[in-house]
Amino acid sequence: MTDISNFKFPVSKALAALLVVILAITAYMAFGRTKAVPDATYVLTSGRKLTTADLRGKVYLVDFWATSCATCIKEMPQMIQTYNRFKGANFDFIAIAMNYDPPAYVTNYANTRHLPFRIVMDTDGSLARKFFNVEMTPTTYLVDKNGKILKRFLGEPDFAALDRMISDALAQST
Repeated sequence: MTDISNFKFPVSKALAALLVVILAITAYMAFGRTKAVPDATYVLTSGRKLTTADLRGKVYLVDFWATSCATCIKEMPQMIQTYNRFKGANFDFIAIAMNYDPPAYVTNYANTRHLPFRIVMDTDGSLARKFFNVEMTPTTYLVDKNGKILKRFLGEPDFAALDRMISDALAQST
């Protein structure tokens, strides 16, 4: 009769190695896939241009919104509070109006609400495409000092969590 007890040990080693590989892949998928913010040029409502490179070294939010979006309008006062809370701390904020939003509506809303941050009109939809085909508003990206996207929020963010994330990102060195 053949003794198969010698085969058990190598099989269990192979299973353990396979488990380690699966765990490593899972960890990479969960934690190692931070995306860099796309290279973009933002044309502000003032006519001034701002690039992704200009924002390097800052923590910032990129918020895709529309005047026709009820959630966007609802969250805007809290977005203003967030901006005001961090504005002096190497923090920036870019609010990008979607291409279907009439420029006159955006300008009127920004002026009457005294939006304190940078406003951009994505008239041709190119910025939404660069940011991984944004279709839903609001969609907000938190970007760290190194240009890595820390978090994408679909819909209204949890502002307490957002504030903690911004504080943590500002505390990190470049």
